[in-house]
Parts: sequence; C-alpha cells; structure tokens
Amino acid sequence: MFTKVLIANRGEIALRIVRGLRDLGIQSVAVYSDVDRLSQHVRYADEAHHIGPADARESYLNGAKIIETALACGAEAIHPGYGFLAENADFAEACERAGLTFIGPSPASMRALGDKIAARKIAMAAGIPVVPGSLETTSIDDAFAAANRVGYPCMVKAAAGGGGRGIRLVQDPADFHDAAMRAMQEAQAAFGNATIYVERNLSPVRHIEVQIIGDKFGNIVPVGERECSIQRRHQKLIEECPSPVVTPDLRRSLGRAATKIARAADYHSVGTVEFLLTENGEWFFLEMNTRLQVEHPVTEIATGVDLVKDQILVAAGEELPYDEYELLTRGWAIECRIVAEDPFNNFLPSVGRVVLAREPAGPGIRVESALYDGVEVTPYYDSLLAKVTAWGRNREGARTRMKRALAEFRVVGVATNMPYLQQILDLPDFIEGRLDTGFLDRHEIATEEHLDNQKRMAEIAALLFVTSGEPQAQNGNGAAAGHNGRAATYGPSVWRDRMSGSTAGKGMGRWPKSI
Repeated sequence: MFTKVLIANRGEIALRIVRGLRDLGIQSVAVYSDVDRLSQHVRYADEAHHIGPADARESYLNGAKIIETALACGAEAIHPGYGFLAENADFAEACERAGLTFIGPSPASMRALGDKIAARKIAMAAGIPVVPGSLETTSIDDAFAAANRVGYPCMVKAAAGGGGRGIRLVQDPADFHDAAMRAMQEAQAAFGNATIYVERNLSPVRHIEVQIIGDKFGNIVPVGERECSIQRRHQKLIEECPSPVVTPDLRRSLGRAATKIARAADYHSVGTVEFLLTENGEWFFLEMNTRLQVEHPVTEIATGVDLVKDQILVAAGEELPYDEYELLTRGWAIECRIVAEDPFNNFLPSVGRVVLAREPAGPGIRVESALYDGVEVTPYYDSLLAKVTAWGRNREGARTRMKRALAEFRVVGVATNMPYLQQILDLPDFIEGRLDTGFLDRHEIATEEHLDNQKRMAEIAALLFVTSGEPQAQNGNGAAAGHNGRAATYGPSVWRDRMSGSTAGKGMGRWPKSI
C-alpha cells in the first residue's frame, strides 16, 4: 500500500481524493498554481507545493514539474483526478519511467480506449454494435465522402479527447466543410490532434453510461448505469442512477458489453463505457472514458461503493472485494452540476469573488465542492463550482430532495446555473422521465425577460448583503424573502455589473474546459 500520494489536480475533485486517501491512512500531497494558494484542497492536504502560474499549461498540465514535485516530496504515486492529465498516456508512461505509480489505467489501455476510433475498432472486434459511421481522417474531403455514405444529419467528432469539444452536428451537406473545419481546429487546440471521424446522428436518443472497475487479477465489474441525457452543447448537467428506462435485462446486456470492451483492452482501474439508447430499444457503443467521471457520486450513493478508494486500492495491487451481483442499486440518486455561468445571459462565464457560500445539507444530500467565503472564481479553469447529489427511496424522492437542496444553496458574488437547474427539475417531461439528448433544445427555460422581477429582488438582496455584511432576511422556509431561494444564486453578479459598472463575467468568451 502507498504511504504518500500526490494529487495532480485542483478544486472539488482534488478535495475528494484527499478525503479518500485519508480514509485509507495515506498521506496526501496537493499541488497548486498562483491563483489556488488558498484553495480548499491546499488547506486539507497533508502538504502542498506550488507548481507554477495560473495558466494550466504551466502548472496543472506541466507533467514534468508534477513528477519532479512528487519525487522531491517522497510520493510513491500520482492520482490525476479527471481532466488535465487524467487521460494522457504519455504522462502515465512518464510516471512509470520515474518509478511512480499512475493511479489509473495502463498507458496501453488508455491509448487503446481513449482514442475514439481505436475504441470503436475494439468494440466491433468484440461484436458490440457501434453507431454507424466512418474511421479516422484528417482530410475534409474524405470526411465529406464518409458523411455522404452515412447520411444526414450526421456528427463530425474529434477522435481524441472528450468533454463535448470538437463535435459538430451537420444537418445539410452544404454546411459540412465549415463544420468539419471548425471541429478540426477545436480538436487541434484542445487535444493537439486534428483527427476527426463521422457518425450518423441518432435522434431522439438517450445517453446511458456504465461504470466499470477492473483490477490486475482479471476481475472487471460493472457498477450500474447512469442516465446522462440532460445535456447542453454536449455538456452534461444532470445525471442519475439508475436510468428510468433501463430494465434488468438491458442492464445485464450493457454491463456485459462494457466488460467485454474493458477486458479486450486489459483494463484495470475505474472507467466509463458510454452507449446510446434509441426509443425502440436499440443500443450502440459510443466511447469509453478512461478515468474517474465527474458524475461518480451518483453511482457511489446508489450502490454503496467508494470508487476513489477502489481506484487507489487497484493501483496498489489489491484485488476487488466484490462481484457484480453484490452491486445492486438501492434507491435513486440525482446529481446536478453547479457552474459559474449566467443561464439568462447566453451562459456567459461569471468570475469574481464569492462573498458567501452556504452549502445544502440534510437527509439524502451530498455536496462535492471547494467553495468557501472569499474564494476567487477565475477564468483560467473549468467553470464547475460544485456538484450536488440527492438520494431518495425512488426517483421522485430524489428529485424532491434535489429541489430542496438547490433552494438552500447560497453562492453570493457570482452567477450560477442553479435557477436553470431548478426549472429543469420542474418540467413535466423530466418528472415523468421522458428524456433524451435533445431535451433542452425542445423545452423552453425561462429567459431573462421572464425573470425581471426575480432579478430586481436579487439586486436588492445582494446590495443589502454587501453593504451590511449580514445575510439577507429569510422567510420561514429558509429562502430569501420574496425570492424563492434565488436571491443569492443569481443576484450578486447582476448587482455588481449594474450598480458598480464592473464587467466581470461579461464578454470573456467560453471557459477553457479541463473536464
């Protein structure tokens, strides 16, 4: 077993790994950039080391500096979390050369499954159905010919990376060349690889993923499925475990398919195999993420496993202590991603100081965050602030608890997407579980115009808070008076922009994504 592990990440996932290491009696080492000196993961870790400036390329993506720091402090292993270097096979290989254990899959497995084209080939060789499409190409003309064979609408996708980047939907052949060029440029900038491929666009379709974990003794166990169909621009917003439509027979089929793909690549670590599920019950392999997922808490809560702990134990050479028949879901879990974006101003990023952060609690609620009073939200990293997971005996119980949690959550100083999430949870189609990846495109969420009155209340509440230093008046339900719990989530950035003339969070383009 390890005695000391360095965490090559930041924010809520770094803090989650610190806690997992502490449960195992392992010392944790945090690393931080200039802007993260006061971060929660730095305070909670047993020791912390500065690795560079705010720019991730010179800090959290600087593999050589991270390895140098790990060796200097006596760490035996490096946990990459997710994002940054988590799916970088070259970094994993460099760790091995330096005598460090990379807490994740082997470089060979990562290369085999992390590249979407290579993963498709593995799935096809294993007899797993894949979404109809092409193999890789760097030629727009070749991709165009493939699109004509596949048919329209189609998707142009980056062969490397993930997180919704390098993906374009093409409805008409006349738009193909421009879409393919943009996908290639985005893929090159994000992953250093402009290779693309073409897939048929299946719609309507659900996005279902199967969590797996494998050890070095040949055991590979599926740990239930997650419903990840609520997406905006291919970015997941709400996940749940189990899926409302996956039957026991389908669960077994997807679990066996995920296991076959992982076994074909000699996979050992946690990972996620993603599928598309059509209305008539057909399913297709989509891709595999060779890392811990952002949404892992919904699986942990619904099955009782500790994926971070298991990942560390597997990397240390331990055998998994259970098989798939022990890992049945109990009740229901729903997770919402809280991001520093303004949903009523074209989802522009919101940056600035969080004056006050109060996280929800109570029965069935789990929060993963690195928020604290005074934390600076910067434009350098992903906009994810926190993840809230609610558990209930059934789906409606989990949904109701999530509504309570979002109403209790207070983030004063930056805009968040919490009002947007609250509206999604109240939509009749969401309540009934009628979901697909185009859900948010078809359902109108209240615009800024519809929320003028609420925003005015938010401005007043924020102004009172900032000038008095005291929390705003609350009604008997714990929400800001007259504001249904939204004063502290949306209002402060509006107050700052309109009352003080600040341009924080405006005109800065999209966030650089690390997840």
